[in-house]
Amino acid sequence: MEPVIIVLIILVVLVFIALIKTIQVIPQASAAIVERFGRYTRTLNAGLNIVVPFIDTIRNRIDLREQVVPFPPQPVITQDNLVVNIDTVIYYQVTDARAATYEVASYIQAIEQLTVTTLRNIIGGMDLERTLTSREEINAALRGVLDEATGKWGIRVNRVELKAIEPPTSIQDSMEKQMRADRDKRAAILTAEGTRQAAILTAEGEKQSQILRAEGEAKAAALRAEGEAQAVRTVFEAIHAGDADQKLLSYQYLQMLPKIAAGDANKLWIVPSEIGDALKGLSGAMGNVGPFGGGSGNDGGNSGNSGGNSERREKPSID
Repeated sequence: MEPVIIVLIILVVLVFIALIKTIQVIPQASAAIVERFGRYTRTLNAGLNIVVPFIDTIRNRIDLREQVVPFPPQPVITQDNLVVNIDTVIYYQVTDARAATYEVASYIQAIEQLTVTTLRNIIGGMDLERTLTSREEINAALRGVLDEATGKWGIRVNRVELKAIEPPTSIQDSMEKQMRADRDKRAAILTAEGTRQAAILTAEGEKQSQILRAEGEAKAAALRAEGEAQAVRTVFEAIHAGDADQKLLSYQYLQMLPKIAAGDANKLWIVPSEIGDALKGLSGAMGNVGPFGGGSGNDGGNSGNSGGNSERREKPSID
C-alpha cells in the first residue's frame, strides 16, 4: 500500500503544478510573451490566461506603462571645442511587446547609446552659448531621431529632457564674471539714464517756469501800459471836458519840470520857449510882477529871440 500512496501523492503534486502552469494571471498594463518549443506563439494580455503546461513557456513580462529613465552625464564636445557634461531623461513607452522582445536585445541600453550618439551629433554643430540657450531645440531634435529609430523596436519616445548642462569650471567662472560685468553695465546705464531724464525734466521745468514768468511779466507790462494809457486818456478827457485855461496848463507844466530833470543820468535837458509865456501867465495870475513882470521889454526880447525855438540848458552835475 505504501508505494501506491507515494505514487498518488506524486500525481497530486504534478497535477497541482500543471494547474499552476496552466493558469497565468497577467496584471493590468502588462503583457507576456509565450513561446512553444522556443518559438513565439502569442502575447498574453492583462487578465486570466490559459497556457499548455510544460509546452508553453513565458519568455518575457513587459510593463506597458510609460517609463522614466535618467542617463548619467555624458561628455559632449561643442563646435568651439569645449567639453560639456549633459544629463538626459527619457520618457518612453512600450507599444509592442513582441517587437520589444525580439527586435532588440536590450531596448534600454539601445535607447541610451542612441541618445548619446545623437546628442553628440547635435551639440557638435552648436557653440557653447547656443547650447546653453537652445534646450527646446535640442530636445525636439533628440525626440525626432529617437522616435524614428525606436519605432521598429515597439518603443514610443514621448519626451526627451536635458536635465543639466554643465560647462567646464573655468568657463563657468568666465561666464559669472561676464554676467557680473553685464549687470554692472546695465546698472550704470540705468543710473545714467535716470540722471539724464532728471536733468531733462529739471530743464523742462525751468523752461516752463521762465516762459510762464515771462508771460506773466508781459501781461503785467501790457496791463500796466494799458492802465497808464487809460489814465492819460482820462486826464486828457477831463482837461478837455473842464475847458482848462492857460493858467492851469502853466501850473501843470511847472509840476512836470522836476520829473523831466529827475535822474543822475540827465546831464542835459531842454526848456521849451513856451515856458516864458507860461511863467508870465502864472505870475500875472498871482499878481507878482517881480522877476517876470515889469520887464516887458526883456521878456519881449526873449520871446522874440526864441522865435518858437527851445533853449538848451545844462543841468548842473552832481559830481
